[in-house]
Amino acid sequence: MSERFRDISPEAPELQPIITGLFGEYAARYGDYFSKDAEVELPEWFLAPHGLFVVLERDGEIIATGAYKPFDENTAEIKRIWTKPGLRQQGLAARVVAELERRAILAGYRRIFLTTGFRQPEAVRLYLSQGYEAQFDLNRDPEEYSQPPFDGRLRFTKSLSVDNLSKSA
Repeated sequence: MSERFRDISPEAPELQPIITGLFGEYAARYGDYFSKDAEVELPEWFLAPHGLFVVLERDGEIIATGAYKPFDENTAEIKRIWTKPGLRQQGLAARVVAELERRAILAGYRRIFLTTGFRQPEAVRLYLSQGYEAQFDLNRDPEEYSQPPFDGRLRFTKSLSVDNLSKSA
């Protein structure tokens, strides 16, 4: 069994069923909650030198994905963390996040920003386990973040340093 990361275009045909499935999962959890203010993302945001889209492959099959795009000059925003159903809870998403952090450092970023939805407790656990700092009250019922004045997004940040490179290598 061989595994490897591979850079990929966000428009690659092999990626489209995965992205469609990911948005289907969001729709199943949230209905049209986020559609009212959906951000239009341009594919070029996820291309080098400022962005990145990676897939983790096992024996040539995509088993996990992740991306980052510029948030500001020093901050990358992580997006599209996905693991193939049936392979979840095995640490694959954590590996993708670590690879994205490593590559963001190499690209000159010093911070990571990300959001997840209020109905994704597994994502909250993942990011907390990877050293991300919640920018919201962890003791609050996540459903409260779906009501005004909130927008349903749970925000996280993490400072990066060159020391992170040696830990993930």
